[in-house]
Amino acid sequence: MPTTPDMTTASEPGLLDSLQHQVAVFARRAEQTRLGGVGQVRNSMDRAAYLLLNRLDKEGPMGVKALAASMGIDSSTVTRQVAPLVDTGLVKRTSHPEDGRAVVLQLSPRGQARLDEVRSSRRELMAELTQDWAPQERESFCALLTRFNSALSARQMSHAAPGGEVPATPES
Repeated sequence: MPTTPDMTTASEPGLLDSLQHQVAVFARRAEQTRLGGVGQVRNSMDRAAYLLLNRLDKEGPMGVKALAASMGIDSSTVTRQVAPLVDTGLVKRTSHPEDGRAVVLQLSPRGQARLDEVRSSRRELMAELTQDWAPQERESFCALLTRFNSALSARQMSHAAPGGEVPATPES
C-alpha cells in the first residue's frame, strides 16, 4: 500500500499515534530507570559507558575513529565518553601494534569484570520485566526492537552530514 510522505496510511494513523506514544513513554521510563538492572549494580553505569564497553567487548580493541564509526557517533563524542572510562581503569589506551603513533582503546580486565557484572544485573532485570512472557514473545519483542533500532540507525546514517561525518547522538 502506498504511503504518504509522513509514512502514515489512511488505515493506520491511530496505530502510528499509539506507536509513537509508546516509544516516547518507553524512552522516558528507560531514562528514568536507566534500565540499569537490579541489586547493588542498579543504575551504576550510564548508557554511554555501557554501550562503549559493550562495543569494545564485542568487536575488540580499536581506535577512536573506528569505534565512533561502529557506533554511529562522531569521534569527539567517543573521546569525551571514553575519558572517564580510562580514568577509572575500565578502558586501556595502548599503542597500535603496527603504528605506534596511533592509539587503540581496549577493555581492561577491570572493565570486563564490571561489564559482566552490569550485564548480569541487566539480564536479571529483563527476566523480571518479562517473567510472565512466553519465550516466543521475548524473541518476537527482541526481533522487533532490533528491527526498529536498525531502522532508526539507517535513517540517521541517511541523514549524515556532508563529507560522511555522522551527526553526534547520545548513543548508538
